[in-house]
Amino acid sequence: MFTWICPQCGREVLPSYTECPDCVAKAKSGAPATPPAATAGNPLGTAAPPYPSAGPAQPPAYPPPPASFPPPQPAQPVYQQSPQQAYAPQPQAPQYMVGPRRSAGLPTWLLTILFAFAFVGLVAGVYWTVGYFRGGSEAVTPVATVESPAAAKAGTPTSSLQKYIEISGVRFTEDAKKNLVVKFMVTNHSDADIQGLAGNATIWARTQKSEEDSVGTFSFSGDIPPQGTKELSAPLTTKLKVYELPDWQNVTTDVQITAPQ
Repeated sequence: MFTWICPQCGREVLPSYTECPDCVAKAKSGAPATPPAATAGNPLGTAAPPYPSAGPAQPPAYPPPPASFPPPQPAQPVYQQSPQQAYAPQPQAPQYMVGPRRSAGLPTWLLTILFAFAFVGLVAGVYWTVGYFRGGSEAVTPVATVESPAAAKAGTPTSSLQKYIEISGVRFTEDAKKNLVVKFMVTNHSDADIQGLAGNATIWARTQKSEEDSVGTFSFSGDIPPQGTKELSAPLTTKLKVYELPDWQNVTTDVQITAPQ
């Protein structure tokens, strides 16, 4: 602790005092101040300067720490930590899930009914469109009629061989005089040998509608063996040109057997 030397009496005075308490007490009592005595540092007994003597200040002595305290350990570098320590999950603050806000709208049962009606309407519209492009459900299959052959008259009785005769493989061509000719195959599906078979056939387009006319008609005759097939040709009676006739794969035929009965 620092002190100052009184210039009157040479005593050490605490820094909290501005005047030497001894000198002040002697001044009040009327006694003269005692000069400082001669010392080794002050042989003449002069007053010491009002500042401490120059010299190294001694640091205060602190008690040594107890031996029971462990010495401080340096922080362990990251590269010396184990993978469990380095990648251990750090504690985090709890997070709370917030659900979506429900918007005001139509109830679920009402939406279900509306979607059901919309689906039924869509199916009905597709069904009607398909039926319309196919000619409608009221299209009637053309009735087998023969226009030109004189043998095919109304009221002619149906032959018993009608269900055994089939005409197929219809092709259209022209002869040397540019007349239309139809070539076809006549098939006998019975076990009887048919001699003098005659009949009339009407050709229809496969996409034919009931209100349209037939492609044409022709008459044929010939002998057909049992379970046999014979190729024949005949003039075609039609109002169409050769380039207006349908392709062979798009035609059907109706047959009327006129002989034998």
